[in-house]
Amino acid sequence: MVASAGTSLRGIKAQRRRTLWEDARNLPNLLTFARILMIPAVLLLLSRGAPRDCFWAAGVYSLAAITDMLDGYLARRQGLVSVLGKFLDPLADKLIVAATLVWLVPMGRIPAWAVVLLISREITITALRSIASTEGLVIAAGDGGKIKTALQMIGIVCLILGYPYHIHLGVDFGEVDVVHVGRLLIYLSLIFSITSAAQYMGLFIDAIDAKNRPTPPQ
Repeated sequence: MVASAGTSLRGIKAQRRRTLWEDARNLPNLLTFARILMIPAVLLLLSRGAPRDCFWAAGVYSLAAITDMLDGYLARRQGLVSVLGKFLDPLADKLIVAATLVWLVPMGRIPAWAVVLLISREITITALRSIASTEGLVIAAGDGGKIKTALQMIGIVCLILGYPYHIHLGVDFGEVDVVHVGRLLIYLSLIFSITSAAQYMGLFIDAIDAKNRPTPPQ
């Protein structure tokens, strides 16, 4: 009996390891792993600091953003949504954003206070989502969070580029310092970050209250 139970337990653990390994090799998760590996490439190119290096760093970061959209789409379309993917995908997003922003602070392209606010917001929302998950609650992201993400992505690309460029989009804008554009977009994203965080916290509190509210007698 004991031996049989031990064998069964080992079999379950082996099956879990095989499943985890299979999940790690599916295309969406491979794209997520690739996005994580892009982080040191972006930071290395930024450290070199020349306009050409910054241009390539922005290209790598943009590619990482594309893989972020692509891996989620493929996971849903191919039915490959996995526990590993649910963990790695948001982790990769937060790592590349946080690492890049922190790297840009000593380069003078973004003030430290803005980075602290952005990272603090992400940590707070991640903690709330974790608590909500343990309570069996699902709280959908609002439009404010999506707008924040879009502004943040474009703003960071502008900050990475880091030098004035001649902009001609039908109208000649002349030399535009994209760092100023990037900062403006990051500041706008901060507004949406704070408002969407407040909205999420309100929804979280309402959901907890609704769950703990006693059921009226029938």
